[in-house]
Amino acid sequence: AGEALSRVPDVQIDGDGVFKYVLVRVRGAGAPAKDVVRGHGWAEYHADLFERTAEELARHGLSCECLGGGRLSHQPEERKIHVYGYSVGFGRADHAVTTEKLKAEYPDYEITWADEGY
Repeated sequence: AGEALSRVPDVQIDGDGVFKYVLVRVRGAGAPAKDVVRGHGWAEYHADLFERTAEELARHGLSCECLGGGRLSHQPEERKIHVYGYSVGFGRADHAVTTEKLKAEYPDYEITWADEGY
């Protein structure tokens, strides 16, 4: 399970635009948990993101829970990502955790967050 968990990307987000995201805690049997960020423009609801993520992880024997959601504004031409907002269904994700994950994935970006906005 630890090997399957290590193959799960920490961040999968669309390359441009404003879209919903979820912060998901992924677990494998007997392995430590890991938090991952998923954000895509195709998702009408935060639950759509979570359900697709859960299905993908289940195929690898991993389980997960949604820690909350929000929105991302990804501006690649300006090398900026802004994390904000919340999910009506899952509540507000810990944007500080999300921001740290994004900084690791996009080290040359300016990444900011705020609890305000929807």
